[in-house]
Amino acid sequence: MKESLRQRARELGFDDCRVTTANPPESAACFKQWLAERQHGEMTYLERTAPKRVDPQHVLPGARSIITLAASYHNSSWKSGPIARYARYHDYHDILGERLRQLAEFVCQLGGESTRCTLHASDGGEQRASCSPSPPLEERIGERRPITLRDAAVRGDIPAGCRTNTSGGLAENDGLLSLPLSSEGGEGNGAAPSERRDASKEQGTRSLWYVDTGPLLERDLAQRAGLGFIGKHTNLISRQLGNWLFLSEIITTLDLEPDAPEKNRCGSCTRCITACPTSAITAPFQLDARRCISYLTIELKGSIPVELRPAIGNRIFGCDDCLQVCPWNRFAREGQMMKAHARPDLAQPDLVELLSLEEGGFKRRFAGTPMLRAKRRGLLRNVCVALGNIGDEKALPALQEAESDHEPLVAEHATWAIEQIQIRSRRLR
Repeated sequence: MKESLRQRARELGFDDCRVTTANPPESAACFKQWLAERQHGEMTYLERTAPKRVDPQHVLPGARSIITLAASYHNSSWKSGPIARYARYHDYHDILGERLRQLAEFVCQLGGESTRCTLHASDGGEQRASCSPSPPLEERIGERRPITLRDAAVRGDIPAGCRTNTSGGLAENDGLLSLPLSSEGGEGNGAAPSERRDASKEQGTRSLWYVDTGPLLERDLAQRAGLGFIGKHTNLISRQLGNWLFLSEIITTLDLEPDAPEKNRCGSCTRCITACPTSAITAPFQLDARRCISYLTIELKGSIPVELRPAIGNRIFGCDDCLQVCPWNRFAREGQMMKAHARPDLAQPDLVELLSLEEGGFKRRFAGTPMLRAKRRGLLRNVCVALGNIGDEKALPALQEAESDHEPLVAEHATWAIEQIQIRSRRLR
C-alpha cells in the first residue's frame, strides 16, 4: 500500500514521500516555550492554532498517519537576489495544492471506500480537502461545478481577502476547485460532507491536506517521517535534495506503516548561524523570528525596526542566506514539478521601477506569485529600505515621490531611505 502511495506521489511530481504516525511531535514543549518567549513576533495565528500544532488529533480526530511530501525548488542557474528563490515561481500553494488534492483522493481510495473530496475552511481558515465516503445516491448533493476561491469568499464560505501562505490563510486567486451545490439547487456551504454529518456515524477513510498552511509542526513531522532533518537554521534538510524544499502533508485516518526517522547530520557546521545578517539564529536550532529578514519583509505588517534596516541589504522579499551556505546543497537537484513554473523576471527586479507601482500595477506584476502576500504597501516599504541601503542619488526622485504615497508606511520608509542616501553622498564628497 505504501509503495503504491509513493509511486502515485512520484507520478504527480513530488520528489519525496514519507510517512509517520499521527502522534504529537516530540518538540511540542519547545514550541510552547518559544511562543511563551514571544519569539514568533506578530504571527498570532501560531498561538491561536497551538493546541492543534502540538496534537494532530485536534486537527483530524482518529488520525493514524501523516504523509509528508517534498518538492524541490532548486534551480542551478539562480543566484541570491532581492527576492527569495522560492518566490520566483508561480505560487507553490496552487501548484502543489492541485496535486496534493489528487493524492489525498488516492489515499482515501486506498482505504477501500468510494470517496469524495471537497474544499472547506476550518476555524483557522486553512485550505484543506476532506475525503469521506460518498453518501447513497438519494443523499448525494447535486451537480458539482468549478468555482474559484474568490467566488467562495464573496459567497461567505471563505473569509474574504485571505491568502494561502505560511500563516495559514486561503489563496485569493482564480484557481478552480470543485465545491458542491446544495440539495436545494443553490451552492452549498463548502463544508465537507463528513463535517455536516454526525461524526459518530463516520465510516471509511478521512484525509486532510495542507501546503504548509495547516496547524501542523510540519518540519518536525517531516524529520520523524525520514524526509530530512532539521538543521541549525531550523529548516528541513534532505540528504537527497538539499534544503530548497517545499513541504506539504496529508493527515489521514488510514493506518500506514511509518518510515524510520532521520537523525541530525549537521555535525560541527555553523555556517548558517554565521551567515544570518541579523543574527536571528540565536543558537543552534533556535530562531528569533522577530529578527529574521523573511519575517521582517513578509510577515511583519508595520514599520521595520530602524536598527535592523541596514542588515536587510537589497532584499525586498525573504532571505536565502542561511539556506544558501548549507553544505548539503551539493546534493540539491532540480525538482520535476516546479521547473515549468519559474518566473525568471523576478530574479533581479528594478527597485526604482517597483516604487512606481500603483495597486493595479502591483497586482498585475505579481499575479499568481507569493509576492502578493506582502501587499503593495509592504513591498514598497521593503523597496525603500533596500534603496536606502544600496541606492544612490539616481533613486532620490522616485523616493521623494514615495514620500507622498497615500500609505504612511511607505512614506515613512522613503524618508529614511532618502536620509541614508544623502549621508552616503556627503561621505563620498
